[in-house]
Amino acid sequence: MELDINKTCCFTGHKPEKIKEDIDVIKSNLRKEIMKAIDLGYDTFISGMADGVDVWAAETVLDIKKEKDDIKLICAVAYNGTEKNRTPEKQEKFHDILRRADGTEYMNRKYAPWVFFARDEWMIDRASYVIAVFNGTRGGTEHTLKYAAEKERKIVYVNMKEIES
Repeated sequence: MELDINKTCCFTGHKPEKIKEDIDVIKSNLRKEIMKAIDLGYDTFISGMADGVDVWAAETVLDIKKEKDDIKLICAVAYNGTEKNRTPEKQEKFHDILRRADGTEYMNRKYAPWVFFARDEWMIDRASYVIAVFNGTRGGTEHTLKYAAEKERKIVYVNMKEIES
């Protein structure tokens, strides 16, 4: 899939259990950052489809797409079946997002220890702008942000506290 790196934005962030702040506030601020990216000319958004921030970002892009049909959502999925350990409701949401997305890229057919890093690097390699929800804890989000910094990508952090519009 060929993407214009100068018009492509991706997301990174934590799973719900790592977030202590109000999730509705994070979702609202995430939407504000996506709208800012659109105002800057970004029209393609990549979600890694992990539970939490990735799914919330994908849902938000699809919601905005109802009014701005010139934006695209690409789903970067670590491996086929990655959603199997989620609740039935979260699995349905995952599949609904994939159906409504403009494209889906799988890193591997099945699980392997490297698939999540491969997905994160695939996204960063194709995006010049990264919207992040990060609370400083170690893990995949930290790795993705370090890789983005190495690649000199623009990183914008979503405020996890309520902010004025």
